[in-house]
Formats: sequence, C-alpha cells, structure tokens
Amino acid sequence: MSEESLLEYLKTVDTPTLCNAIELLGVRKHHEGFTPLDIRCFFPELGRMAGYAVTAQVESYTQMEKRDNRLFLDLYELVHRSPKPAVVVLQEIGGMGDFAAHAGEVMCTIFHRLGAAGLVSDCGVRDIPEVRRLGFHYFARGTVASHANYRIARVAVPVQIRGLVVTAGDLLHGDENGLALVPSEKREMIPEMVDRVRSREGQLLDYVRGAVFTLEGLRGRILE
Repeated sequence: MSEESLLEYLKTVDTPTLCNAIELLGVRKHHEGFTPLDIRCFFPELGRMAGYAVTAQVESYTQMEKRDNRLFLDLYELVHRSPKPAVVVLQEIGGMGDFAAHAGEVMCTIFHRLGAAGLVSDCGVRDIPEVRRLGFHYFARGTVASHANYRIARVAVPVQIRGLVVTAGDLLHGDENGLALVPSEKREMIPEMVDRVRSREGQLLDYVRGAVFTLEGLRGRILE
C-alpha cells in the first residue's frame, strides 16, 4: 500500500480501532503512542485527521530569549517541504503553559495554505470560530485569548505532547476520541489488523445484542 493510499485508508478508521489494531502489531507497549484526556479534539465535525508531523518548540508567556521572526519563516518552510498533509505539533518550553496560546487564525491560515491539515498543542489555541471555518483541525488542552510574548524557539526537534514524543515526519491520527502516533514498523499490516479488530468486536457485539445472549455464554466467549 502506498503512503497516499494508507492516508486515505486511515481516514476510514476511528482512532480507538486504530489503537487496538496497532496493539496487535506488537511494536510498542500498550500504554504508549497516544495522548491523555486533556488533549482534546476541538472540531470533531471535520472527521479524522491523518498527517505528517512538523515540530517546533515555542515560548509564549515567559521571555528566556528575544523573539526571532526568522524562526517563524523556518517553520513555514518546513510545513511547505513536509510530506502532505502536514500536522504542526507545538510544545511549550516556557514555565507558564496555562497562559500559552500556540496558534490562531493568522498562523493557521498560513499553515493551511502551505498544506497542513491541523495543529497539535500541549497548551492552548485561540480564534476558534475562524479556524473552524478553515476546516483546520485543532488538538489542544483548551483556549487562551492572548498570544502574550509568543516566539518560536526551535524547529524540527523532537517534542513531547503530554508524554507522547513526536519527531518530524511521524504519522499522526486523531479524531474526537483523541490523538495517536502511527508506528512506522509493520505499517503495511495495519489494514489487516483493523479487519481483525472489527471482525472480533463485531462478532462479540452481535452476540451481546442478539436474542440468545446469556451471561454464561458471554463468559465462554471471553475465556475461550
């Protein structure tokens, strides 16, 4: 399966089913590869997001160094050069993350124009109605009204989003259930594993919803 075909396929799979399928690959521990509950999908009506990470570290409230606008251009260049669709992933390195608004209408419009499908932040975002109208995904902790002392600190470095380590080029998948990293190992086997998950869960649900359901019968299916 080509990368383009894989991306289109991933849009047909919800993120929990994908996570279950990845477990069957045996390439990482079951508690790895996804974000916790405080990273939420802002626009579930946009459907599933799948794309390649473009990473940067930012500082929004404190001022450890002076702002250098050339780093904004470096980030835009990385989005432009990234495989498409891109997903911009921003980590706060300042000490006041609850005050950090990592993106708004202007930056997201630029990212969108350069081929990004969405943005992931370990802090806040803003301009919710405007970014929703763009059809641009937001995954973040919440909203913050002001950009404060916003600056790009580093680009193309590994970042950590509430425990999930993301490196440039990683494939991310997200929907209203959360965000997950798609491993590169055995990636070609994901459709087969998704089919296996859907078949197994479908058979169990058919039994539970059916006329012959009993607790003893359920016990037998779980313990078989």
